[in-house]
Amino acid sequence: MSELLTGRQAVREALRANRRRIYRLWLAGEETEANTGITGEIIALAEARNIPVKAVKGPLFDNLTEQRVNHQGVALETDGYPYVNLDTIVRSKSGALLLLILDHIQDPQNLGTLIRTAEAVGVDGLLLPDRRAAGVTPAVSNASAGAVEHLRVAQVTNLNRTIEELKKQGVWVVGLDSGDDAVALDKANLSGALALVVGNESSGLSRLTREKCDFIVHLPMVGQVESLNAAVAGSIVLYQVFTGRQKT
Repeated sequence: MSELLTGRQAVREALRANRRRIYRLWLAGEETEANTGITGEIIALAEARNIPVKAVKGPLFDNLTEQRVNHQGVALETDGYPYVNLDTIVRSKSGALLLLILDHIQDPQNLGTLIRTAEAVGVDGLLLPDRRAAGVTPAVSNASAGAVEHLRVAQVTNLNRTIEELKKQGVWVVGLDSGDDAVALDKANLSGALALVVGNESSGLSRLTREKCDFIVHLPMVGQVESLNAAVAGSIVLYQVFTGRQKT
């Protein structure tokens, strides 16, 4: 089933990544020749792949506007997001593996933010449950500024079983949560093959998933709020891992 990617960043990165089957590029307006900047780059990428470029006025972009989609005058008609399997992610890495596992994140904006951070710090793959969780939709691609087009994402049927498989392969699994057993982030050993698990926006890590983790980390805070947004907290931990690896 085809879908429409919208927003200049998401469309450009889908074209650059060249992982999807793409049918056509739609532009709001009547001309395709006078565009410059990022829109001009998008047109050049599409033409280099022999993708039809169509300028249109009327229903397509009017409907997107009515749906409150920030299309920025571009829409890319593509196949759905190309998920991979876990083995593909593991085999693609020669050094210390770094994975992000999301325990039923449901908000597309949070998912997009975590994806954008994960791609920026070199995460090797993202694991999502295939039920009761946000998947990679056009809205998520837009929220990630197209970063998801460059990231390997796998949907798994049983998150806890997948964690067990990773542990058997020598991957340390660390959960992000509070609690008396949680280690402060700056005191945690985050070296080696690692999978970070970030929980649901409202309920955090599920009980069984938390128990499967090798250890739990928390973010020390001195403010009046009790916790940070899941996407913000997860991004902070990912950058901590990234900076630690840059020093070695």
